[in-house]
Amino acid sequence: MIASYTPNTTAVGGSLWLTALIAMLPLATIFVTLGALRWKAHKAGLAALGVAILVAILAFRMPLGLALLSASEGAVFGLFPITWIVLTAIWLYQVTVVSGRFEDLRATFDLISDDPRVQAILIAFCFGGLMEALAGFGAPVAITGVMLMAVGFSALRAAMIVLLANTAPVAFGAIAIPIITAGNLTGIDYHDIGAYVGRQTPILAAVVPLLLVFLADGRRGLRQTWPVAIVVGLAFGIAQFVSSNFISVELTDIIASLVGLAAGVLMLQVWTPVGRDEAMSTLHEERVTESSRLGVAVSESGEPGSVATLPRTAVTQRITSSTIAMALFPYLLVIAVFSLAKLWTPLKTFLAARDIKIHWPGLDGEILNKAGKPVSSTVYTFQWLSSPGTLLLICGIVVALVYRVPLGRAAGEFGATIAKMRFSMLTIASVLALAYVMNLSGQTITIGSWIAGTGAAFAFLSPILGWLGTAVTGSDTSANALFATLQQTAASKAGIDPTLLVAANTAGGVVGKMISPQNLTIAATAVGLLGQESLIFRRVVWWSIGLLAVLCLLVGLQSTLLSGMLP
Repeated sequence: MIASYTPNTTAVGGSLWLTALIAMLPLATIFVTLGALRWKAHKAGLAALGVAILVAILAFRMPLGLALLSASEGAVFGLFPITWIVLTAIWLYQVTVVSGRFEDLRATFDLISDDPRVQAILIAFCFGGLMEALAGFGAPVAITGVMLMAVGFSALRAAMIVLLANTAPVAFGAIAIPIITAGNLTGIDYHDIGAYVGRQTPILAAVVPLLLVFLADGRRGLRQTWPVAIVVGLAFGIAQFVSSNFISVELTDIIASLVGLAAGVLMLQVWTPVGRDEAMSTLHEERVTESSRLGVAVSESGEPGSVATLPRTAVTQRITSSTIAMALFPYLLVIAVFSLAKLWTPLKTFLAARDIKIHWPGLDGEILNKAGKPVSSTVYTFQWLSSPGTLLLICGIVVALVYRVPLGRAAGEFGATIAKMRFSMLTIASVLALAYVMNLSGQTITIGSWIAGTGAAFAFLSPILGWLGTAVTGSDTSANALFATLQQTAASKAGIDPTLLVAANTAGGVVGKMISPQNLTIAATAVGLLGQESLIFRRVVWWSIGLLAVLCLLVGLQSTLLSGMLP
């Protein structure tokens, strides 16, 4: 029988800082192998997992059996629900491609604006925000990534844009699950946490569209499209603030995404950006270069790993109201299904009641907290029906029937998607295994405790914990599960508003998601850059760090000079 285990934050030489330094080795392995050595993501994930297990056993004195069982639970969680969601999201897209309807969707976006820089805002930021609000877990990155390629972006640029765009809505994603989780763990009313977050993330939301057009077309794009970027960003940010403080925390991202989209559409009725042709020419040249350098095909299929290049006029001229309705049908269906599943209490309750709780054999009850009580994270929830992946599967089947795609063909596409994602599955499984080992052995909380020991200055540093937690786990919810209580305790000791720091943990997590190996793999898989996660990481990491610095400064000022910003 394996002995029970209680994490010790001073396991190495009785020193918190030394133990924290050792605990950082798995993270350092990830960053070095991806950023410096340019390893493929699945190799980097497996190497970091190996380091985490060694640190857990040798430094934290965790029994080998418990370390391996922790890794097994994390790996299974990585496969289901995380990989399951990504798999079904990409498969749903593939069904639209083989049906021939995806070109109609591109033409539909062209009716709003045929400028790819504007489309980057509408698709990645507004539509992606809506997907994050309803589904989360990487689905918006997968879906919007391939959509951007269909409107003309190169694979690498599409991946960078969707990862950056996915920051703004994450805190309120999946019907505000990160914030609700923080409230449950700390005992702070989640409405209060949401109100505080609603005075932090809207500032990011207001500028993200500007950053997107800069990513899309550099300074030229910023100079030529800034009016619509500002309108959409401000509309989204203001709506996020109003909803989180005065309407509904749970509906915040849904409201903000729809308001931002409506503002953009209305703006485009009275204003048209210049420079569209030059931007399209630049993107085409970039796709050709990428094709020869990275092996990403430029074709007319619109499939992941390719870019649709059919003349826009030819497609747009044949568009009708019924064509538009059919082109939008899969995404309207997704919105309808997820809205019912997440917002209609009877259905939400019915789906949740089908979940199966699995007390992980050999692990559950053996990991104890400081109070000597078993931790809850050793209970695995098998959401076979309520998972967003299953809901996407149902949507895909309905779409196949409506689009008259033979179910045999649809099943074949599902199998092909699994085959294409085999290394992505390995990456996600290894990264989540890494996260579980670090969490259950005490490595993550040790790092957090060390950072939290900075006293009053911790207000400036508190978003770093959320950033770190999300970068490791790929989930803002998990980051709150790790650090929300720590933030509350550290705030009380330092004489800082606990709600502020719990909110800061949530806000910090939103900018950490773009560099999480899990999300990098999802983006790479969606756009056809398998094995190029390190390249994407090097392109987005500085954006993540820069936005984190802004949040740190904001939270620090909110704890002092700008306290009047808070409720």
